[in-house]
Amino acid sequence: MKYGSLIIEKKEYVLLKRLINLTGYHKDDTFKRSVGKLREEMESAQILDGEDMPKDVIRFNSWVTITSENGWHKKFKLVMPSKSDVRNNHISILTPMGASVIGYAQGDTYLWEFPSGVQQLTIEHIEQENEPIDINMVI
Repeated sequence: MKYGSLIIEKKEYVLLKRLINLTGYHKDDTFKRSVGKLREEMESAQILDGEDMPKDVIRFNSWVTITSENGWHKKFKLVMPSKSDVRNNHISILTPMGASVIGYAQGDTYLWEFPSGVQQLTIEHIEQENEPIDINMVI
């Protein structure tokens, strides 16, 4: 990892904790494992104020381009569950793909379990949008 651990903005960290707590009753095993792994990684994450966040770290509303070791390539925007729209490449933080990328930096390579099995992914590019999230919104 470029920065040694996940880096998460303070307000987004609070929101992620809320989202994870709300998903505890989900029945899909792959989903549970993804959220569980994110919960574990968040325990050692660096939590920073918004103005201290590196521009190359994935956060809410970031456009992310990733590749896998088998040549697969995907560009998507990481969004709140209520803003998810797969047809427009808006992926919820609570999907296995969304949970797999939050807090990683451009250039990072990591392993993540998806329904199709474990994949090695590389963060190729990140574009930040200045679209603030409402951490008090009802999910």
